[in-house]
Amino acid sequence: MAHLLFTKGDREGQSIALEGKTITIGRNDTCELVIHDTLVSSVHAKLEWKNGQWRLTDLDSSNGTQVNGVLIRSVPLKENDVIALGEEELVYRPENAPAAPSAAAPRAAAELEPETQPETPAETEAEPASPPRTAAPPPARAATPAALAGDMELVRQMKARTDAIRAEVGKVIVGQTEVLDQIMMVLLAGGHGLLVGMPGMAKTLMVSTLAKVLDMGFKRIQFTPDLMPSDITGTEVLETNRSTNEKEFRFMQGPIFTNLLLADEINRTPPKTQAALLEAMQEKRVTVGNKTYTLEAPFFVLATQNPIEQEGTYPLPEAQMDRFMFFIWVDYPAEAEEETIIATTTVKRTQQPERVLTREQVLQLQDVVSKIPVSDHVIKYATRLVRSTRPADPKALDFIKQYVSVGAGPRAGQFLILSAKARAVLEGRIHVSCADVKRAALPVLRHRLYTNFAADSEGITPMILIQRLLDAVKEPGAEDYKP
Repeated sequence: MAHLLFTKGDREGQSIALEGKTITIGRNDTCELVIHDTLVSSVHAKLEWKNGQWRLTDLDSSNGTQVNGVLIRSVPLKENDVIALGEEELVYRPENAPAAPSAAAPRAAAELEPETQPETPAETEAEPASPPRTAAPPPARAATPAALAGDMELVRQMKARTDAIRAEVGKVIVGQTEVLDQIMMVLLAGGHGLLVGMPGMAKTLMVSTLAKVLDMGFKRIQFTPDLMPSDITGTEVLETNRSTNEKEFRFMQGPIFTNLLLADEINRTPPKTQAALLEAMQEKRVTVGNKTYTLEAPFFVLATQNPIEQEGTYPLPEAQMDRFMFFIWVDYPAEAEEETIIATTTVKRTQQPERVLTREQVLQLQDVVSKIPVSDHVIKYATRLVRSTRPADPKALDFIKQYVSVGAGPRAGQFLILSAKARAVLEGRIHVSCADVKRAALPVLRHRLYTNFAADSEGITPMILIQRLLDAVKEPGAEDYKP
């Protein structure tokens, strides 16, 4: 009898016998083969006995079904085919292959009704296939897996390279792994990040170290109250042409002409100077006088800000805050990490970070992120999450109406999806799940929720509200796709 052997995941080593005519696979308890994995859809895929062989069909799942590392729609299974469903991996063994030790599984295929079990392959072929028990989400948008085939090798290598980036940055920065991961998500998604934390948290050092590891041009601007817009963008100077003896203007580029720009203590400069970054951050270009200059790709702005400084500071306008994809909070290190910091930074440093990625590879990864398909299931969840932050929305939760004055706009939904795709690429995969959206929710929404006086008086912060939102807003279910 043919069977599936779990080789990776919570049920590693278990074997499931394939009995019956049709076996649905998914997270829902109504499926014949239940897999409790958040990356697996409610009704993810099905196995059918057709023409004397088992055929695996994806049921428009959120994250897709892979056979031997390739996303499939419907394929016949062959001996030793490796099936990937979320984090679970199973190997198909046909009837004549040696069996592995069996283990009981909830609602295994043997529990199918007797009348659905075929007596011969011919009878199975003659009967129509059984439909899935619940409606599946609509198909994914954007590029097809075939369009990503040329980039898959780079994506497959990315998990190891992400670990290498952490290791190289770790030669200089102790801990702060989550902060580094969020910065990497911003870079691959083509956005900009705002790093906020107490003084002395190595925010500037982390950014400059990352620039070395990614082989990027790096410049730092120390924002001060007397900084002028031309100090950022550059200016035109009047010169005399030595050959013609005529006066002419020559543009001298400012520090914004780089790959990775660190805007250090951005809230210490007036709004007029802060606004000089707006066009560059949104359009990736700079206009000086009557000319527009395109910035070299890739271009990122990472700004730092100290939350306790009040004297001589200028809060960022809402329009500029919205330009930042992530609000990244840099917290105090753990006790063991702080001991390591003190021990390693008070002696001469011998280790230097090495390059892991080139600029060209970063650009290629950005292109991959833009092409990755995202299912309507994930988009519906991100949209539902963003709309739930708006107190005027009919479906707003009671605590949002009570504590929030202004919620997030559509740009938040765009950034949720982009950063979720970037998270998937960092982990070496091209399927995006609702779990990826949840990982991005806090840094994307933290600076887009404006609390009211009631929240401030009770000490309710945007972070607390977002955590409550993630607990309260459920992923779309089968009922959301009924006609």
